[in-house]
This record gives sequence, C-alpha cells and structure tokens, in this order.
Amino acid sequence: MADKGDIYLDSYAGWYSVRDEAFYGEDELKESPSGDKIAPTGAPVEWVEEPSYFFRLSAYQDKLLELYDQPGFIRPESRRNEVASFVKGGLRDLSISRTTFNWGVPVPGDPDHIVYVWLDALTNYIAAAGYPDAESELFEKFWPADVHVIGKDILRFHAVYWPAFLLSAGIELPSQVFAHGWWTNEGEKISKSLGNVIDPFELVDTYGLDPVRYFLLREVPFGNDGDFSKTALVNRINSDLANDLGNLAQRSLSMLNKNLGGIVPEPKKLLPQDKAILAQADAALDLARGHMEDRALHKALGAIWDVVAEANRYFAGEEPWALKKTDPDRMGTVLYVTAEVVRNVALLAQPVVPAGAAKLLDVLAVPEEERSFAFCGSDHRLKVGTELPKPAPVFPRYVEPEASS
Repeated sequence: MADKGDIYLDSYAGWYSVRDEAFYGEDELKESPSGDKIAPTGAPVEWVEEPSYFFRLSAYQDKLLELYDQPGFIRPESRRNEVASFVKGGLRDLSISRTTFNWGVPVPGDPDHIVYVWLDALTNYIAAAGYPDAESELFEKFWPADVHVIGKDILRFHAVYWPAFLLSAGIELPSQVFAHGWWTNEGEKISKSLGNVIDPFELVDTYGLDPVRYFLLREVPFGNDGDFSKTALVNRINSDLANDLGNLAQRSLSMLNKNLGGIVPEPKKLLPQDKAILAQADAALDLARGHMEDRALHKALGAIWDVVAEANRYFAGEEPWALKKTDPDRMGTVLYVTAEVVRNVALLAQPVVPAGAAKLLDVLAVPEEERSFAFCGSDHRLKVGTELPKPAPVFPRYVEPEASS
C-alpha cells in the first residue's frame, strides 16, 4: 500500500468514537437528549486533532462502486444499497494511525504512530491464512474467502475499507460480505442498561440446546433484525419440533413396533401418494443446499419442514391404524414410507438439531457411517428386515412450570 503511494502523512482533525473505534464525519453525527454529539450507533464521540498517516480511500470510490455492481458481493441486498449510497456520497481519505496512545502496532519507520485498529485487525484475515507467503498451501486453501459473515454494525469496515485495502495491496477480494442483523427482546433493543440481556446459557438450560438453535435459525431471515420472545420460542418447540417432527416419528415408529414387531417391512406396490412424498423428501437436500448457498438458513429449514408437514398429511390420510385388519400389506407400505421420510428428514436436520436427529437415526437403526448427506435419497433406503429398537419421544412438548405458591 505504501509502495503504491496510497499512504501519506498529514494532520487529522475530526470526530472519533473510542467505543466504535471509528472516525465519523460531521454530517453523520446525531444529537443526544443532553445535546451532545454522538455517533450513528449512539456511542459518544470526541474531537481529535493530531498528526496522522492517511490511506487514499478516495482514490478507490469508482472501483468500489464497480465491485458493488457484482451480484452477491454484499448481502442482503438492503445492505448493498446502504453501502453503495454511502460511497456515492463521496469518500474522504482515511486516517490510519494515532499518536494519542502507545498500545498497538507501531507504524513501520515511525514508532510515534500506532496503526489504526481496523487496518491492523482486518489484515488478520489474511495473516491467519499465511500471508505474506501468498504461495503457501495454507493461503491458497483459505484465501480468497468465500464469505465474510459479520454484524451489520461493522459492515462499512468490511465492505468499504477492507476491499479498498486489498485493491491497493493487489490481493484478491473475498467473494462475499454478508451482514447479519440484531436481535431485540420483546421489541426493545438489548442492553445492560435496560436490564433485558438474554442469557443463552439460561435459555439452553430451560429449553434445550437443539430447540434454541432451531428457533434462532428458523424464526428470522438471516440478515434481518429479529425480535426474540419466549412465547415465539415455545411455539416453535411445540409446533415444529414436538407436534410435527416428533409426533410423526413417535406415532409411525410406535405402530411399526407394535404391529410389526419392530421389523422394517417390505413395501409392496407404491401408490402415487407414496411416490410423491418420497420424491419430496429426496428433493429436499438440493433445495436446502440452494437456500444455504444464498445464506437463507430459514428457507433451508423451511424446505425440510415442508416435507415433515406433507408427511403428516400423508400419514393422516392413509390411516395405517385402520389398515391392520383390512389390508396389512398396505399398512406396512405406509409405515415403511413414513419411516423412510423420517430418516431423510433426520439426516438433513443434523446440522441444526444434532442431538435430536441422532436419536431419530438411532431408533431407525441407521449405522453411524451412513449418516452423511451422501445417504439421503432413493439409493440408500431403509433396509427391509432391519430390527428397530422401541421408540421413545425425541422432541417433547415444553410446558411452563406452574409458579410455586
């Protein structure tokens, strides 16, 4: 960067937020209720005047705007628009050193200056991957990054400053910067001062790790802000996990255990409705993968639980409990098809509800070595004649404990 002439010594005078570790222009500041100037984040700012090294950020305005025109570089789209608007407003050269403190990385050749934290911190992405040895196996494996997943509050650093630094240094850019949103609590910003901080350990102790993880990934589109409420969490637990998936597995496998001695039956002639639900289960892997490529985690889970919902409709419509006396072969086929759908769903759900999915695969007697996504689909159906253990509930309903008198 220095060799390219993009760094020069001058004086800085402007507003700086210690908490945000960021410089702000006068036009970006807001006024607090007490009349003080504050950053857009609400952090206090102070006026700073000192010698500083600068990076010629302004020279990269057009190149950055060209970069933002590449589909998918900044996601979600609302964040891309936000960053593009900021850059179109004009970029000032960036102060990249401080002299008012002495902790940090000294500027090479001028130890009175300390490197600005974001120039220092962002380069850790490539330093950890082996840079400056750009021909090392480590660097070639991990850089350029496929995606930076960052909070929306540090998007500017990753989508404006970081690409400009890399362009200046002649280093390849990451393929994507994805900014996730923030959680609020019952509609309010989460903060210590409001006393509404959510303790994740308490949530897990109360509701379980799998259910909490499922809720956080399913409830809100990844990239958006989302509102947390215990009511919504319990609804997801009882609806999606207990009623839909848990109940489907327990009802079908209990029937198989009771009526067929726990032995996986041989399916007879498959009717159109059997083929349809099996096809939907088989297709869920590719659907989920596509959504994951788009960072749409909620849609990936939605595709899997669409299969669960359809399987429940299938099971209720076929009424296998009524077929034992009238058509036992048909009963066996329905139970086989349902168990096979549960197997596929359990395989797909492993990244999000690993403990519960493992229990489902245990009661389906699926070997440990056959639990990867490679075993989804029609080439690896449940083996006829396999003896299944007696099923036990995997996703119990959550019931609020009664308040002690």
